[in-house]
Amino acid sequence: MSVIADNCPDIKVTVVDLSQTQIDAWKTDDLPIYEPGLLDVVQRARGRNLFFSTDVSQAIIEADIIFISVNTPTKISGIGAGRAANIKNCELCARKIAEVATTNKIVVEKSTVPVKTAESVKRVLSANEKGLKFQVLSNPEFLAEGTAIDDLQNPSRVLIGGDEHLPEGKQAIATLASVYMHWVPSDRIISTNLWSSELSKLVANAFLAQRVSSINSISALCEATGANILQVSHAVGCDPRIGNKFLNASVGFGGSCFQKDILNLVYLCESFGLNEVAHYWHQVVLMNDYQKRRFSKMIVESMFNTITGKKIAIFGFAFKKDTGDTRETAAASVMADLVQECAQLHVYDPQVRRDQMFIEFEYTNGINKTTHPNIESMIVTESDPYECADKAHAIAILTEWDEFKTYDYKRLYDSMAKPAFIFDGRNILNHEALHEIGFEVHAIGKQASPIA
Repeated sequence: MSVIADNCPDIKVTVVDLSQTQIDAWKTDDLPIYEPGLLDVVQRARGRNLFFSTDVSQAIIEADIIFISVNTPTKISGIGAGRAANIKNCELCARKIAEVATTNKIVVEKSTVPVKTAESVKRVLSANEKGLKFQVLSNPEFLAEGTAIDDLQNPSRVLIGGDEHLPEGKQAIATLASVYMHWVPSDRIISTNLWSSELSKLVANAFLAQRVSSINSISALCEATGANILQVSHAVGCDPRIGNKFLNASVGFGGSCFQKDILNLVYLCESFGLNEVAHYWHQVVLMNDYQKRRFSKMIVESMFNTITGKKIAIFGFAFKKDTGDTRETAAASVMADLVQECAQLHVYDPQVRRDQMFIEFEYTNGINKTTHPNIESMIVTESDPYECADKAHAIAILTEWDEFKTYDYKRLYDSMAKPAFIFDGRNILNHEALHEIGFEVHAIGKQASPIA
């Protein structure tokens, strides 16, 4: 919404939320989320044509176009638990719109939703007793966290799904397209029917995640045979039919989209009796889980099969660099395994707060003060990487922050217990240089370089 406001000064954009704390934060320069370039965009538009409010009803009444941009987490109970998306928030938004709207509206699904959610939204809206007409569009987002502003300012495509066969549906699509055409070339704006738009988002994320799981599966083979995953991925990526994107082996993918969308796709296939298709896509998630467990196992086995009471420095908790997002982060899974082994974990991440970390532990792994009474003392958050690694037995790189490449690893090594281990879960460090310093180095998809 900030990017739309930035590019469309003639359009008033009001972002509403039930949380006063969130809205208050958006009115300051300490934004509630971290994204490179976002503050600049907000500062240019805020107070001019970008506004933040908790007055949901008034914003609905005033709006011509309403974007539904709410969380759609995977269900944790009931039918489809563990796979299906919970679209409760989408339905609640639709009911609120129907309740307070006084004029016809265009309602846009911006959230990642299961196929045919738009049908549910349409039915709720059409049940209004005021004779109002609502056009429902699907407009999924294809940005990536960490590069979101660039992705939005120069998108590869803008997808708008609607009722193409109806004149009012075509008009609604054209109206939303006219907003994007303030800065997006018209040939990048694609219109489809509602179902194609909704499915395209799930399939795009599934294809990207599939590439990650595919290269991660080969990383295990590389470690077993002595091949180098960096060399293999480079050789494979040089084939123009394959390309080099999403071929970096790592400890596993995370984030709010990949796993949720694949499980959603799996549930959709199961619902239509396409069990073989469901099994195929589910394997992508299973491979990702395997990769995280494999990395945890590497740490324990390399450190003489016991890490009880040992201090392990964790560099990075966000699911990827240049974001403070911790949802489904691989770090939470790896650290949960290390907690079970009674390790003492010290964590440094330049953007993640301690409270965020423990929210993710509870949501993803069910770890809290009740299940693990000593969890607060077992996990220490640090504001300085050198303090984090002081007297540690090992460093584990779990997020690919660029700053991790610039540290003085000789200084880190000198302060650590010996033998000193480094486990590079993102393959971002110079392993030969680390080995020369004296580290025992273990990395994804490469055989270990033990201390000579």
